[in-house]
Amino acid sequence: MNIVYVCMTVFMLSFLTVYSLTPMIMNFALRVNFVDNPDARKIHKKAIPLLGGVAVFSGFIILFLYLILTKQRVVDLPLIGYLTGAFTIVLVGVIDDRFGMKPAVKLLGQLLACSAFIFTHDLFNLFGPFYITLPIIIIWMVGLMNALNFLDNMDGIITGMSGILALGFYAIGFLSKTPALAHQADFISLLALIFAGSVFGFLPYNFNPAKIFLGDAGSMFIGYFLSTMGILAGQLATSSLGGNKLYFLLPVLLLSYAIFDISLVSYTRKRDGRLVSQGGKDHSTHRIGTALGSAKITAILVYLINIILVLSTIIVYKMHNNQLLIIATVIFALFFIFFGRKLDEIPIIVPENQIKARD
Repeated sequence: MNIVYVCMTVFMLSFLTVYSLTPMIMNFALRVNFVDNPDARKIHKKAIPLLGGVAVFSGFIILFLYLILTKQRVVDLPLIGYLTGAFTIVLVGVIDDRFGMKPAVKLLGQLLACSAFIFTHDLFNLFGPFYITLPIIIIWMVGLMNALNFLDNMDGIITGMSGILALGFYAIGFLSKTPALAHQADFISLLALIFAGSVFGFLPYNFNPAKIFLGDAGSMFIGYFLSTMGILAGQLATSSLGGNKLYFLLPVLLLSYAIFDISLVSYTRKRDGRLVSQGGKDHSTHRIGTALGSAKITAILVYLINIILVLSTIIVYKMHNNQLLIIATVIFALFFIFFGRKLDEIPIIVPENQIKARD
């Protein structure tokens, strides 16, 4: 089957699947009272259905089955490990959304998801000896799962943002395709398009004013997808360029907004004597929203920043220039430092739980 036809098909089918499933899941969430109630650190004023992550994950899995049935992907150990990790993190998120969960228990669930992926993809020597490689991969994966969980604080932000980033990963897969790497490149491209179609199918219900939320199940699944895709796309890019490990900077550049947000929040909370793990209205998105006065414009601005990151990453990769990759990474790092300093000047609301922690 022609790969272009398959790519178009999986994108459209995943979009339509999630777009069709979401209203049913919304109604179910309301019937069983699986909702997010407003409080001091949240923006919404009424109870909103959760389980949006289940809608996105359902579309993702259904289209995965389509790939298997059409023989675009065989069932092997890496595939089983990937899906086991994804299912684990969604299950942890659903339990957390319903009953709440201590940070240590949530971290354990994240580590189990990481382990399922790492052990089945033979990544122990990716960056050298296992005692160097494993900490790097675990910090990358757990960090991004929490970064996306943190960043899911305003309607439609990470839903639209992650779809844009997934298209960036599709571009890396497309540009990396060679006869020797065709199977790996096609799989990454298809995986990225399935995910992009799923989150874009959910976006009409999640954009401001949101009718349903992703919940921790959705935000951590998005973090799992982006972190694992960063590893797989980084491997593919380095293989296509003769093993040049410098190109593992590509996913770092692509995902730098999420890295920036969690870095900003962690730094300012530690500096001000607040708990990093406590939720609050002090993220980059909250600060931008305060300055612009609109949640919709804030979401669009975040989308535009990530479109710029995607286009820059594609251009840098297409040029195959080591110096350009380093320069681009440094430029964006300096930009985010400057941007963070400006955002830090914007007043924030400190919720009562963080005031108690600070005192």
